[in-house]
Amino acid sequence: MRESSPMNAGDGTFSYTKNSTVQRDAASSVKDTIKEAIMENFDIEKVLGDSTTLTIADLGCSVGPNTVSAMESLLETVEHKCRRQGLDGLEFQVLFNDQIGNDFNTLFAALPQPRSYFASAVPGSFYGRLFPCSSVHVAYSSYAINWLSRVPEELQRKDSRAWNAGRIHYSDDSSEAVLEAYADQFQRDMEAFVGARAREIAPGGVMVIVVPGVPDGAVTYSGGVAFRFIESILSDMDLSRVVERNGCFEIVKMEFGEVAVGKVELENSIMVIRAIFEGCMANHFGAVVVNQLFVRAMQHKLQFAAILNSAGIHGTISQIMAVLKRI
Repeated sequence: MRESSPMNAGDGTFSYTKNSTVQRDAASSVKDTIKEAIMENFDIEKVLGDSTTLTIADLGCSVGPNTVSAMESLLETVEHKCRRQGLDGLEFQVLFNDQIGNDFNTLFAALPQPRSYFASAVPGSFYGRLFPCSSVHVAYSSYAINWLSRVPEELQRKDSRAWNAGRIHYSDDSSEAVLEAYADQFQRDMEAFVGARAREIAPGGVMVIVVPGVPDGAVTYSGGVAFRFIESILSDMDLSRVVERNGCFEIVKMEFGEVAVGKVELENSIMVIRAIFEGCMANHFGAVVVNQLFVRAMQHKLQFAAILNSAGIHGTISQIMAVLKRI
């Protein structure tokens, strides 16, 4: 079974619902580009054939307002395209997908009432099949496929060159074998993701992907092994190469952007990180230890800020937006 570490549930102080504005701003920055690409490349009448139901899927929806806003925006665009093509009487359904531990109850309680679409939850990993063949017409995934499906197996075997003793991550002084293990897992996951969507998205359908990243060849390094790893990921296993190898999609739009996420207070930065990573960290260390960790992070927030600055986090996010068309 694939590992499941969803975002913090509920709508309380430490929830993803209350601490996901950075992801919201990043996704919102490309809404107009997505609308333009769909209007130009999505022929609804041809894709649906005799069907009168158009299906949209959010892959990695998490919990909170971001997925609701994204789906409303996509529906608005699709409805506009329907009017342009003279299509009346269509029904719409939205499939919200995330890991089995995702807080779908809070998500569905936040859906607008009334609404112009039928809504369903589809729990499970998007690195495998989720929907029947050719049943999805528009797929969407924002800030989700950057998460690996599992810890690379090589890192967990003591007899492996990539045995990562005493660590739960890679760093600048990690061995090449450790970095290669993460890179190989990333490649396997990306190929599985695109392969599954090739079966599920109807010919002529579109898939929108928004993911952290940089343009090919933009990363330089001064010898640090971690930077060599990053360049390897971006040059050898980027989305365009995975799509090309799969052969079932055409890239109709791909662009890189720097997104300003506004001024984020130190306390809010810590809350965002907690909402995202607390579940994953608690699986390793237990909830009590992780709670103490974030309490101390608040107490030493200036040191925490120095860590963010040294990592190059200065209020902007580098991301790639791609629109793929099923051929």
